[in-house]
Amino acid sequence: GNMPKVKKVKKPAPVPLSSGKTSKKAPNPLIEKRPRNFSIGGDIQPKRDLRRFVRWPKYIRLQRQRKTLYQRLKVPPSINQFTLTADKSLATNIFKLLKKYQPETPAEKKTRLRNMAATGKTETSKKPVVVKYGLNHVTALVEKKKAQLVIIAHDVDPIELVVWMPALCRKMNIPYCIVKGKSRLGRVVHKKNAAVLCLTGVRAEDKNSFSNIISTVKTNYNDKYDEIRKTWGG
Repeated sequence: GNMPKVKKVKKPAPVPLSSGKTSKKAPNPLIEKRPRNFSIGGDIQPKRDLRRFVRWPKYIRLQRQRKTLYQRLKVPPSINQFTLTADKSLATNIFKLLKKYQPETPAEKKTRLRNMAATGKTETSKKPVVVKYGLNHVTALVEKKKAQLVIIAHDVDPIELVVWMPALCRKMNIPYCIVKGKSRLGRVVHKKNAAVLCLTGVRAEDKNSFSNIISTVKTNYNDKYDEIRKTWGG
């Protein structure tokens, strides 16, 4: 059967938005056209984005090449684990806690020793609970199982310095986590950078938040170790 023919209705062209009387603006006689000539020896060129053609400093070139290489090549799990950093909320909590246990600055130490000399008594009060830093020191604390939480930076260079740290922490069953920024860790202990920090204990008022952090860290790092050990990157 043949379908009944449907009459095609031609739609009128849509009305242009400025449906007023469109008249060419009369050129302003006071503003004259000065066309620029951009050919050689003519006017100065307009500012273009030349970032692609810049000769960047060596360190910038290196970090960009490293980034692309890390995407192109297969990255072994032991190195790839450093891309699995703690998320923002966890990192903020960790740093909030660390801030309460900052070691004394050289100036603070000076005043403390001055006061000790002035009062003439040697230090007998309890040892202060502070963040421990320095690779060898932290390693020793982990091996003696004194450390209770180890925080490793993700951008240590050369990476070999800390590549083995997560494995050691897991072997000793000590919670560890990897956070962004050796400089941020360094700021905690009044240095430029710090590869690892660790807490050997906390004061009673922080026990609760500390145990929360530890449980999160354990589930994200220590318990996932087998998975992390097999996850390639790149």
